Amino acid sequence: MTHLDTRRYWVSTINLEHVLLGVEGGFTQADHGRDTRLRALGRGDLIAFYSPRPSMGSQVTLQQLTALGEIADDEPYQVQMGDDFHPWRRRVAFEEVGRVPIRPLIPMLGFVTDEQRWGLPFRRGLLEVTAGDFGVLAGALRDGVTHAPT
Repeated sequence: MTHLDTRRYWVSTINLEHVLLGVEGGFTQADHGRDTRLRALGRGDLIAFYSPRPSMGSQVTLQQLTALGEIADDEPYQVQMGDDFHPWRRRVAFEEVGRVPIRPLIPMLGFVTDEQRWGLPFRRGLLEVTAGDFGVLAGALRDGVTHAPT
């Protein structure tokens, strides 16, 4: 079995501010720094990032796909960010892509089963999707026009 036969596809819901920190540092975090779901990611898996808001606690709605990358390590690693905060991360090789609104893509996504409540699947934080759904998201990001920072 080749690397491509075992590749999985993911969407991670993270506010834009944290996505940008991850892109700059070449990493992603999930589940408020826990490693549980990060362990499901494998080297070579592809991951798209959806940002419902510009920053944590913001009431401003963003609802954009904001980054795209490939998992570049084999296991989560832990960092120290303060006395009581030691989050787990995965290394990600990010592509240079634009940010694009998610709403026009909703009718094309199989994991969205109720268009009236389209945001529910994204609330899981880290969501595995089919190759077809990922292709829709990745294609939009690769074709997208970069939006001004929020």
